[in-house]
Amino acid sequence: MTSPVSKSSTVTSWESLFPYRPQLANLADGLRMAYVDVGSGPAILFVHGNPTWSFYYHALISGLRHRFRCIAVDHLGCGRSDKPQDYPYSLTQHIANLTHFLDQFDLHELTLVAHDWGGAIGLGALLERPQRFARIVLLNTAAFPPPYFPWRIRVCRMPLLGTLALRGLNLFSRAAITMATSRPGGLRPWDADGLLAPYDSWANRVAVEHFVRDIPTKPTQATWKALQRIEGEIHGLTMPKLLIWGMQDWCFRPECLSRFRAIWPEATAIEIASAGHYVALDAPHEIIAALSGFVR
Repeated sequence: MTSPVSKSSTVTSWESLFPYRPQLANLADGLRMAYVDVGSGPAILFVHGNPTWSFYYHALISGLRHRFRCIAVDHLGCGRSDKPQDYPYSLTQHIANLTHFLDQFDLHELTLVAHDWGGAIGLGALLERPQRFARIVLLNTAAFPPPYFPWRIRVCRMPLLGTLALRGLNLFSRAAITMATSRPGGLRPWDADGLLAPYDSWANRVAVEHFVRDIPTKPTQATWKALQRIEGEIHGLTMPKLLIWGMQDWCFRPECLSRFRAIWPEATAIEIASAGHYVALDAPHEIIAALSGFVR
């Protein structure tokens, strides 16, 4: 279990909000995936998207760790995991890494909590190992080929200029601080600092760019086919499901929620009108309350 790092300062900082030393899991290829594992009780697995990392869930972990075991991973290339420069940062590879993590620690009775790219990655791993999961919670995500392609993301894929913006200027991560939240003026400074902390150089932003470039635009692409397969297979999942949506999200818009409700008409859905894409930072108290009741 991860132990807190002692902090003597009373100044609010991202480190004081996420005071956990990372543990490292060895993947099949020898690379290391960072994760935190705190608390005890029924286990919740938090799976992040792009351009975030396990810190994205800090408020939920803080509110739940006294009643639940909270496990939050950093995808390879993200957070405090290894960031190899020559690596297949694809959806299928991230799914394989998470599946390896589940097997390595023989995790069972998990509640999956997934956001953004974490939805496709988490559900992909769940489909590989359904016996390890008991419940599904999705936050502003998708697990099907993209029904639209927001122009704000499309411009980040422009040849040369996209790479310069993503890796040179870190514009994707920096823009999300204001554009992915409903808070006037953007995220609170400590939340913004925490999300940006691991992505402080060209080399450390490698996965941020690859996530953007892995968004498929046509059915012939491997990631489109992978998403199509996931969408087809999740229809058969019978475990309890909870959908929590920030309704001011311009990326994973409310129509994504509607699509999940069509796939799982039995799922419970909670719409948070005042929250944006970073729903776990915009409305943590509502999510903590919903998760506590759902998992118990």
